[in-house]
Amino acid sequence: MNPDKVDRSRVSTHTDLPNIGKAGAKDLELLGIHTPEQLKSQCPFEMYARLCQQTATRHDPCVIDVFISITRFINGEAPRPWWAYTAERKQVLQDKQ
Repeated sequence: MNPDKVDRSRVSTHTDLPNIGKAGAKDLELLGIHTPEQLKSQCPFEMYARLCQQTATRHDPCVIDVFISITRFINGEAPRPWWAYTAERKQVLQDKQ
């Protein structure tokens, strides 16, 4: 869902989350995340690694940005577009090298 349209009080399914559409919802289900609340204990970088492993595909790293956006949102931050997290993701991955 477009971050500008997210209503925290009405989040009950994956597609109610910022930046999540049908494909993203399927990815979350594949990861065993069946409710938005289950995102509270998730690491977006680990979620990405698990998704790549489970699908035997290297997904676009922007998926990490989406995962950051939804884990931050579910933990209380304001909804933001996924690209607001791109610089952070790049810095974290650079620091790991």
